[in-house]
Amino acid sequence: MAGSELIYAFRIMRLPLLDAGGQAIGRLSDLVIVRGRPGQAPRVVGYVAESQRRRIFVTAGRIGELTSDGARLRSWDVDLNPFAPRRGEVLIGQDLIDARIGDEIVSDVGLRWVTDSAMPYLEIAKVRLARRNALRRRQSYRLVDYDEVPSLFAAPTEMEAEAARLRDMHPSDVAAIIRALPAAQRSQLAEAMDDERLADVLEELPESEQIRIVEDLDLNRLVSVLDEMEFDDLADLLGEMTQQQRTRILNAMDDDDADVVRRLLSYEAATAGGLMTPQLIVLGPKSTVAEALAAIRDPHRIVSVAAQVFVCQAPFRTPTGKYLGTAHVQRLLREAPRLELERCTSTDPVVTPDTPDRRVAEILASYDMVAVGVCDEAGHLLGAVTIDDVLDRMLGVGWRARHRRVESAS
Repeated sequence: MAGSELIYAFRIMRLPLLDAGGQAIGRLSDLVIVRGRPGQAPRVVGYVAESQRRRIFVTAGRIGELTSDGARLRSWDVDLNPFAPRRGEVLIGQDLIDARIGDEIVSDVGLRWVTDSAMPYLEIAKVRLARRNALRRRQSYRLVDYDEVPSLFAAPTEMEAEAARLRDMHPSDVAAIIRALPAAQRSQLAEAMDDERLADVLEELPESEQIRIVEDLDLNRLVSVLDEMEFDDLADLLGEMTQQQRTRILNAMDDDDADVVRRLLSYEAATAGGLMTPQLIVLGPKSTVAEALAAIRDPHRIVSVAAQVFVCQAPFRTPTGKYLGTAHVQRLLREAPRLELERCTSTDPVVTPDTPDRRVAEILASYDMVAVGVCDEAGHLLGAVTIDDVLDRMLGVGWRARHRRVESAS
């Protein structure tokens, strides 16, 4: 399905969803579009599919091939989280087909490939309208350009449409776009994003800029967004606020989460305690390799956290029982699924909460680790410092802005 000819949405909505090997794992049921910027056509950003009795979202960038045989994924992993449309998004089958335009209805949508970008994409070119004539039994049809029916693609606000267009960009790239916006538009775009997306973007901004964005959110929305942030990033943000602001937010948070953040805030910033995240994969010594790999597969885990499983005595939530060792993903992939973790753990070095950040960096570099455990004097695991957080600290404040300037210059 390539070239300049029209591809009708109904053809796509009946296609099988294929895994990377070409085996059917579901069926496409709808297409998700967002309105284009002024002068640009609406574009397809993803597909809704039925798979394993679930309605899931497959981003357009994950489809490696779209032919009459089906939509084939680029890789084997599938996000089975239930699909929920975001503000600014429109579903062709659900929202456009059968929509009434005067005395006509939308019977189909014609799409066209755009191939002059790094990643080819489908955009809406035509809309097919149907009219039933009282004197004729059959409907009559006509094709119109998408911009002849602007009401079909109107978003509630321009910023909601922009938030939808940015859905699949990396959070660091979205953060760069936000930094270039005037203050008023920053606030509007933040308001239009869903909580999880805004949290991901905030984590890519310096704390001073995070504060300028969140200060315009009401308390309930702010707590919902902060609840989606990694605990270490959340503690860094709250650490930059006034005591009054910090207390107000902590009092509004879930009690257990607030206790975790207070514990992180008690450590000096330039130490392992000030850098560590308590959100780890922790299992017991009798857990199996299969269980460990299942936990690692969680797509919401960041790469550095999902690179290993920390093996500890109960409880399996930080602070844990006694730390026993680490099962690295590369070793797990070589072992039998039923093997117990106590038989494939390595005794990696650990640090204490007051270990200076530079010493943490030296240990990670010396042992080629992507995360180092942080334990108290009794050997209980409190969290881990990941390589990405160490790099962030070592590069210093403002490195993202410097990086963007270098990219722009090149």
